[in-house]
Parts: sequence; C-alpha cells; structure tokens
Amino acid sequence: MTKQLLVVIRTRGPSWQSTRPIEGQADWAGHATFMDALANEGFVLLAGPLEETSQALLVVRAGSSSEVHARLAADPWTINGLLQTTLVTPWTLRLGSLG
Repeated sequence: MTKQLLVVIRTRGPSWQSTRPIEGQADWAGHATFMDALANEGFVLLAGPLEETSQALLVVRAGSSSEVHARLAADPWTINGLLQTTLVTPWTLRLGSLG
C-alpha cells in the first residue's frame, strides 16, 4: 500500500483534566513514550497542541485513514479517554518540505 501524508486532529476527551497542564495529565509518560515510538518509526512526522484550543495536530505518513485510527487507538490517552481522533484527511504538501 502506498503511503501518503495525512493530517490528524485529536480533541481532548471526557477524562481530560482542564486544571492540569499537558504534562500533568494521567499517564503522561505512557502517552509520550507511545508518541515518541510512532515518531521514531516515521509514522508521525509532526505533532503538537494547537494553542488556545482543545485540539492537537499531527501530520502522519500512512496507507489509509483506517491505519491512522487503528494506530492511534493504542495510545494510552485514547484508551483512557484523554484524546479522541476527530479528523483524518489526506494532505498535499505544496510548499516546503518535511526533510
């Protein structure tokens, strides 16, 4: 299957504690380790919170949106209701590069 670039929006779920910083959320270490592994294997290319929103943006390289949903389902923050994937859509990079 040919890999393509996809943009992913993840939104805070019902278990998110709005009074705590991102690093103070439940199982921050597990989530960070999971995301680092996805980045190290080249699945996640860019990721980070969208400031002043309840969302995070990821740019991934995957074969399909189904693959993205399946991979992110294993994130401890997905399992624990801290994040939910709300959008996965193909993206065409027209300016710049991902290196």
